[in-house]
Amino acid sequence: MQLVWFKRDLRLRDAPAVAEALAAPGPHAFLYVWEPEWFAHPTWSLMHARFVAESLDDLRAALAGRGAELIECTGSAAAAFAAFERWAPPGGIAVHSTQEVGLRWTFDRDRAMARWFRERGWAWHDHVGSGVQRGRTHREHWLEEWRAFVSAPEVVPEWGRLQPFRRGGSEAEPGLVWGRPELPPEAPGAPRRQPGGEAAAQAYLRSFLATRARHYAGSISKPEASRTGCSRISPYLAWGNLSVRTAYGAARQAAAAPGAPRRALAAFTERLRWRDHFIQKFESECRMETEDVNRAIGEFEAPRVLVPERVRAWEEGRTGVPLVDACMRCLAATGYLNFRMRAMLVSYLTHHLWQPWQAGADHLARIMLDFEPGIHYPQMQMQAGCTGVTTVRIYNPVKQAQDHDADGAFIRRWVPELAEVPVPALFAPWEMPPLEAAFFGPTGYPAPLVELEAAARAARERLWGARKKPAVRAEGARIVARHVLPRKKRTGKK
Repeated sequence: MQLVWFKRDLRLRDAPAVAEALAAPGPHAFLYVWEPEWFAHPTWSLMHARFVAESLDDLRAALAGRGAELIECTGSAAAAFAAFERWAPPGGIAVHSTQEVGLRWTFDRDRAMARWFRERGWAWHDHVGSGVQRGRTHREHWLEEWRAFVSAPEVVPEWGRLQPFRRGGSEAEPGLVWGRPELPPEAPGAPRRQPGGEAAAQAYLRSFLATRARHYAGSISKPEASRTGCSRISPYLAWGNLSVRTAYGAARQAAAAPGAPRRALAAFTERLRWRDHFIQKFESECRMETEDVNRAIGEFEAPRVLVPERVRAWEEGRTGVPLVDACMRCLAATGYLNFRMRAMLVSYLTHHLWQPWQAGADHLARIMLDFEPGIHYPQMQMQAGCTGVTTVRIYNPVKQAQDHDADGAFIRRWVPELAEVPVPALFAPWEMPPLEAAFFGPTGYPAPLVELEAAARAARERLWGARKKPAVRAEGARIVARHVLPRKKRTGKK
């Protein structure tokens, strides 16, 4: 039996696990396991689960159209495979999956399943599905190998070889329930998120390349315009409805058409590389999920004392800083926010409020529809200034509003308490003169948690002071050697 185990690769196009399974004699089975460990993890959210459920509905319909069945079950992976063990034909079972750069629990699960398969003599083929490589300790030649991967032809499953496996009956299995868990309803009116599934992924990619890419450069930094001007394929890449290779190839093909916005599409493909670059960091040093990547920097910074009330105000979008609150509320309601505004949210938490990045990591993971561990944790640390090698970026949320929400439309949409406040007072309502405040002053909107300029100045002094320490510099050199492309590869210079 050839058993395809879907994880974060919920697609049939450019699906190495599916293609390799079909290349071998059947019967062929297709499995997705809803695991209790996922539901118990602090990054789990109903929004993610419903997106996955929609993706599986799409996958089931696509498989059914080819004569195959998608089997879903709820329980541990070991319990699911134990059931298949009882159904195994005389030749045994070969399991096919796609490498997952996931959380610690998925890594531990995969190690346990590798032992489980070995003990039973099963072959487990964990196929490469992106430009991220296992076991890398440096970046020499990484860029060339990444380009070779994304430029290669997509893998095409030979559906004519399909010998569908049919599960007989619905007998009970220890620790396992056939079918998906009952998911509670989402909150009324929410989420206003993108739908899951491979068909939706392809539709978003096509519309971006056909028309929306022309607005990419001008909208990428703006919280409102980016909602249509950016590609919006990040959730589909994160949950595997779309492969990086498919997106890269489609963008290159679109760029070759007469009149195409080539510079915008080149910037888009560069961000696809940037995406795998960050996931490669996490793959190479996954302790970033919980620990500072620069192991020395915490020793020399001023202590970041957790203040739960501040973190809770940040999570709920009531910090008293309009753009910060608008961004958090938008992200919670829709699952999407452009990169610059996400960076500003992390900067405000870790610099202005001087809270540890770990205090906000789980919350952001839950409300980002495109939560990708390999991007999330390295980016949290980079924006928090924990690497010791990247530029310290302390975003001024007032200036960000002035630059990227100049008419205040985004703030007014998500912070209706400020709907009557005119620009420029909208960006910093605490600075309004008394007479203006009496006329336009927001009702029920809080005062700022901290004074922005003073908090930013203190954070800058602390961060730069720590970076000068020899131990932090030594760790920085180690990080550069392990995670940064050689300069000649990045610039073409020797």
